[in-house]
Amino acid sequence: MAFPRPRPARPELPRRRVRTLECGQGAVRAVRFNADGNYCLTCGSDKSLKLWNPHKGTALRTYQGHGYEVLDAAGSFDNSQLCSCGADKTVALWDVATGQVVRKYRGHAGKVNCVQFNEEATLIVSGSIDSTVRCWDCRSRRPDPVQVLDEAKDGVSSVKVSDHEILSGSVDGRVRRYDLRAGQLYSDYIGSPITSVCFSKDGQCALAASLDSTLRLLDKETGELLGEYTGHRSTAYRLDCVLSEQDTHVGSASEDGNVYFWDLVEGSLVLSLAVGRGVVQSLAFHPALPCLLAATEGRVQLWREETFQPEGDVAT
Repeated sequence: MAFPRPRPARPELPRRRVRTLECGQGAVRAVRFNADGNYCLTCGSDKSLKLWNPHKGTALRTYQGHGYEVLDAAGSFDNSQLCSCGADKTVALWDVATGQVVRKYRGHAGKVNCVQFNEEATLIVSGSIDSTVRCWDCRSRRPDPVQVLDEAKDGVSSVKVSDHEILSGSVDGRVRRYDLRAGQLYSDYIGSPITSVCFSKDGQCALAASLDSTLRLLDKETGELLGEYTGHRSTAYRLDCVLSEQDTHVGSASEDGNVYFWDLVEGSLVLSLAVGRGVVQSLAFHPALPCLLAATEGRVQLWREETFQPEGDVAT
């Protein structure tokens, strides 16, 4: 006789602040987990990029080479390389172990807001205030991009990359999805400047945050509006939105010092985390655990679920 499977545990949300990292980089412009969630990157207004183990609270290395504020960064799938971008109009490719710049890509006409590797870390995709998304070949010595996507009518604030697509959000109020296999561009008009976009883990949906203090969940194929999430404040800053590790909740940074989470299906506000007094500039959700990083001013906070038992001493 076959026993019924135990019911899967209800997805938990990060509710406890477990640790605070004093980054020492001026304002932290972005915080990003690496591919497996064991490490994170922080981008500083002091031109530096730092690699951390946020679970232990240890700074591992500082990367110096940008000429102005660092605005975004990402790690390769094998953790051997980093890419970053900044207000100096450049995109940098770094060797993690040596801390050296392997290559600098110049071509954007304004500050570069966002950067991502493709899955194999053979391409870097960057989005800029100059209204373009540019694709750079990591293995070539060619200084120019292999592709320029210039459909946006205003600055590109956010890009995400899947195995065959590029998702971009622009200040022109449109979410664009480039299907590289089919050579197709799909565009959805939101109407308010987009601050952040991301794919759902199942690849079926796109989440977009905009300056009308609203998050919208779109069906990737049809563009149908599946959900709207409100309650936070986003009117002036480029704030991040995230999906939880099981796609059960959507989250957003806010200008009122909180982080908000909504039930993805019901659209109801289920959690507000009091992070600080200032704007919560950046968020990163762990790829496999109910674990959140939130950046405000010069600090990054690590939040975990209620039942989480930290090892050793923990400074909050």
